[in-house]
Formats: sequence, structure tokens, C-alpha cells
Amino acid sequence: MITINDNCINLIKSFEGLELKPYHGAADLPNIFTIGYGTIKYPPYYMRGKMVALTDPPITETLAADFLKYEMTQKSASIDPLLRDDLTPNQFGSLISFAYNLGEGALKQSTLRVKVNANPFDPTIRDEFAKWVHSNGKVQPGLVRRRKAEADLYFRV
Repeated sequence: MITINDNCINLIKSFEGLELKPYHGAADLPNIFTIGYGTIKYPPYYMRGKMVALTDPPITETLAADFLKYEMTQKSASIDPLLRDDLTPNQFGSLISFAYNLGEGALKQSTLRVKVNANPFDPTIRDEFAKWVHSNGKVQPGLVRRRKAEADLYFRV
């Protein structure tokens, strides 16, 4: 498994933002709440791994960073078997960000994954990132920016 680099961590942090109190995100389902850097389910060592609830107490920035690292490690472990072994840290990191935002199931069934595994330097991979910009049936400017940033990281040497 490739080590998660700072480029990946910083990309996720920049798009998820930091919220120390639970909130309902614009693209979240009605019963889904978020805290920290996009955490919707606590790690097992905190609040027994339950889903975030609006009534939960605030957390510290340190806990938010711990939750992010835990979830990134989980995403990394789940997508690693889906991908070829010779990806660069930036390529792998961009796919962790993608899975962090959309779930590993989206990556697993995507043409993005097929193209990465066929030829990780195929320039049309950028187009595959750009397809994942809809929420609630509409193009979301924030997702357009995120997918562009993920593609940019993917192709960064």
C-alpha cells in the first residue's frame, strides 16, 4: 500500500473544511450529519463508532485530524486492492480523496478505475474525474472544483 502523502491530506482538508460541531451538509441525506473534516461515522475508538448526530458534543481540532487520518487509512486499505501497484503517491492520494468524498463503491464501479488500471498515464483519466460532479441531479460548483483538484493532483509529477 502506498503511503498517504501531505498533498492528499491537504486536498481533502481544503474541500471538506473543518467544523467542530455537528452539522447537516448541503449534499447530505436528511438523516446524515457531519463533523470535523467530513466525518459522518466516528471511528470505533470514539463514541463506539456510531453515526454522527446533530446532538453530539463539539470536538477538538486534534480529534478532527485523528478522525480524518483514521478514515483516510480505512479508505486507503479498501481501495488499494482495486488498483494497480505502481501508482505514484499523488495518483493514489487523488483516488483516496475521490473515495473519501464519494465512497469506495463509486470508485470500484467507475470507468475512472478501469482507465487507471489499464494505463495510469492515460490523459482521458482527467475526463473521468470530471464526470463525478453531480449531487441531487445538479452540477455542483464545489464538486467541479474538487474533481479538477483531484485530477490535477493525479497528474502532478
